[in-house]
Amino acid sequence: MMRATGARGGEAGTSMLEVLITLVVLVFGLLALAALQLKIQSLDMESYQRAQAMLLLRDMAERIKANSANAAVYVPGPGTMYGTGYTPTCPGTTQAEIDICEWSNALQGASESSSGTNVGAMIGARGCIQEINAPDPTSGVCLPGTYRVAVAWQGLLATSAPSLSCATGQYGSNAAMRRVISSDIVIGLPACL
Repeated sequence: MMRATGARGGEAGTSMLEVLITLVVLVFGLLALAALQLKIQSLDMESYQRAQAMLLLRDMAERIKANSANAAVYVPGPGTMYGTGYTPTCPGTTQAEIDICEWSNALQGASESSSGTNVGAMIGARGCIQEINAPDPTSGVCLPGTYRVAVAWQGLLATSAPSLSCATGQYGSNAAMRRVISSDIVIGLPACL
């Protein structure tokens, strides 16, 4: 004898609605993964730019220390920044001019090129050198010179605006796109020892 089958609801299997729900969940997961990947790439580029800025900052600080007798020569005129938009006197005749030329070219990405285009630095890299305290060898005073070297560049993601003034207003109206790192250098006075 044959038995009659029960209602369709008792059969095992996957309905079309379940498959569609699974696909929608999968698509949202993949979209979230793609957004995460883009964020990671942006953060990776930010990290790369900061590392390049640290190298360039350290480079100029060491150049000034090596030529400490002429440290004041590295300070440009008011409003002048090295790097993007600056054309140095190259190759230069003094050690300070040579250092400024090489540093400015490095800020413009000359250390690495692709198809004749400099690509080895940060976006819109600029360097600032300012004298914080002028050296004063006067007897009884003996104040060493203090100089600030700063490197600025344009970030990819908005953060808080830096307090340092290097390259202010150079990256559009959004100050939160500007990144700056700096280092202060103290040049002692050997005659005061």
